[in-house]
Amino acid sequence: MEIISGGVTAAKGFEAASAAAGIKYQNRSDMALVYSEKACKAAGTFTTNVVKAAPVLWDKKIVDSNTKVHAVIVNSGIANACTGEEGFEYCRETAHTAAETFGINADGVIIGSTGVIGMQLPIEKVKTGIKMLADAKNASEENGHLAAKAIMTTDTKPKEVAASFHINGVKVTIGGMAKGSGMIHPNMCTMLSFITTDANISRNALKAALSKDVKNTYNMISVDGDTSTNDTCVVLANGAAGNEKIIEGTKAYKKFVKALNYINETLAKMMAGDGEGATALLTVNVVGAKSKKQAKVIAKSVVCSDLTKTAIAGHDANWGRILCAMGYAGEIFDPSKVDLKFESKAGVIQIMKDGVAVNYSEEKATEILSQEEVIVIADIHVGEKKATAWGCDLTHGYIDINADYRS
Repeated sequence: MEIISGGVTAAKGFEAASAAAGIKYQNRSDMALVYSEKACKAAGTFTTNVVKAAPVLWDKKIVDSNTKVHAVIVNSGIANACTGEEGFEYCRETAHTAAETFGINADGVIIGSTGVIGMQLPIEKVKTGIKMLADAKNASEENGHLAAKAIMTTDTKPKEVAASFHINGVKVTIGGMAKGSGMIHPNMCTMLSFITTDANISRNALKAALSKDVKNTYNMISVDGDTSTNDTCVVLANGAAGNEKIIEGTKAYKKFVKALNYINETLAKMMAGDGEGATALLTVNVVGAKSKKQAKVIAKSVVCSDLTKTAIAGHDANWGRILCAMGYAGEIFDPSKVDLKFESKAGVIQIMKDGVAVNYSEEKATEILSQEEVIVIADIHVGEKKATAWGCDLTHGYIDINADYRS
């Protein structure tokens, strides 16, 4: 696998665009398009929140019906959640306007929205924005980048990634863009993730690869413990690479799964590290577990701990908070066997051995905890399984952003 530059336009046959439609934000782009002239197979996963936004309901119906997809229309600023029948009707109007504009079926239009809950979309602005997107679309890397910027809300940076690999000498590419900064919690989060690939792959293989991978990527991140109404991850495959069809259980499928995992994990870590008000990406590695489930549960518990997150923000090696979070996770282990380490580009330091603090340098620990990515390694010594969760530190900036978000 080769890591390459770009995002949603890296794969053959995909175009993108952005537009400033004035939906909520002024003087910045707030609509994005991803388009494939060739019909795409689609797979998707969505929020587990009982309260689902109108575009989630629209997209889920499309994905579940195995309808071929040509376009993704996304707006930022307004989530179109808790908007009733009127909100769902706006999804229908958006799709039909896109269908008329691009000469495709309305059922082949995926819709994404992110922003304030409870506000109705200014549908006429959305319709005008679609026309602007149609005029601006092309397959350039720059347009893919601009689309990634257009879907941002409180994000501080666009999130995009791409990779390629070969199947029997044929180059296959996969790329993606995402947004997510707040209302982020395992089992999907306030995230929109759109992934494109030119792979020729069976629908069953595409669905299997995505459904399995989200459990170890997007579902392992947390910023603030809130699961959103709008979480959407959709993968589109147009087959333009011309490779022999990928099916489950083959070497080609394993290559695709590996590349998809890289895309999803990279985007997930970008979201976790760009949490609202965050100054550091917090990575928690739990090793030596008796099962994957045990490792996951404990890792999530630590990465979701507000006390741990504030300690990271203060560059304070308060390891007791980590052990506490491990202990209330709901998984049984022997605290007297636990080893803890902190790691970053500044080095590695062991802070606990066999459940007891070791003699370590507070100054060195502070230096390690002052980096842009801080890694906690917890070895519980009961088996050979491991898992990783990602989050961020918790600062005053999170309150500043969310206390007046609607304004």
